[in-house]
Amino acid sequence: MLKIKHVPEQLFDVTAFPIMMTLMFTYLFGGALAGSVTLYLQFLLPGVLVMSVVMITMYTGLGVNIDIEKGVFDRIRSLPVWRPAALVGMILGDVFRYTVASAVILALGLILGFRPGGGVLGVLGGVALLVVFSFAFSWIWTMFGLLLRTEKSVMSVSMMVLFPLTFLSNVFVDPATMPGWLRAFVEVNPITHLVGGVRGLMSGTPAGGDVMWTLLASAALLAVFGTLTMRLYNRK
Repeated sequence: MLKIKHVPEQLFDVTAFPIMMTLMFTYLFGGALAGSVTLYLQFLLPGVLVMSVVMITMYTGLGVNIDIEKGVFDRIRSLPVWRPAALVGMILGDVFRYTVASAVILALGLILGFRPGGGVLGVLGGVALLVVFSFAFSWIWTMFGLLLRTEKSVMSVSMMVLFPLTFLSNVFVDPATMPGWLRAFVEVNPITHLVGGVRGLMSGTPAGGDVMWTLLASAALLAVFGTLTMRLYNRK
């Protein structure tokens, strides 16, 4: 959190990037896919919210890799502090960034005409589900930040994983319109279930299956990649 205080431009990726994504996809696809920008926004905004925040998670791995190269972790490990504090603190600090990104997108969506049927509680529930998943998901990039030698390598691997996961999902269109072979992948994509859960909560028609699947996936990611990351950190 002190990094943000001293270098506030670190919030650029959670403010300018989400605004750009929301405006670009709303006005690019709205008229063509739904015949109305406002109508499409009701479907699109929860998906863009998920896509923007999930893509931001890769910066956790980049931060870890950069701090290792600069010797920050060597310094922290020489201090009398809880050993995992550097990693856990960085990821918890990023949770604040995810919340800021969510608030920015929702504020812009309300200005553009987004009206969540689930009300305040539905919106808060959707954001909470997204933050929980993003917290667990960010451990993957933390592991890559420890494994790979350069920040460019971390960025490349992250984008190779994130682009198919986010674009081959139900963020932009209903999977029912897709060819069978593509729909089969989309339906097992964890991002699809996350978007379904967030969209259902915000619209006031919670999709219990998607919410439960997302929570189980988050627990599995945290158990597997959290454990692997801590083992790498202790050995490195």
